[in-house]
Amino acid sequence: MKTDILTVKELSEYLKLNEKTAYRLAAKGEIPGFKVGGSWRFNKADIDNWIQQQKAVSNKNREKS
Repeated sequence: MKTDILTVKELSEYLKLNEKTAYRLAAKGEIPGFKVGGSWRFNKADIDNWIQQQKAVSNKNREKS
């Protein structure tokens, strides 16, 4: 069954970052996610939108420099 909901492990693989970093970003509310029974889950579409927002902010900051 294919799903658009990612676990922390799947998210960290998708974003190519450490699982601890994914947990930290989620706990701080810096990345869109939600808890199910105490475990973090992430909607892939929300993550893709978040990536686009991060790219836009990064480009904006680059233009100011």
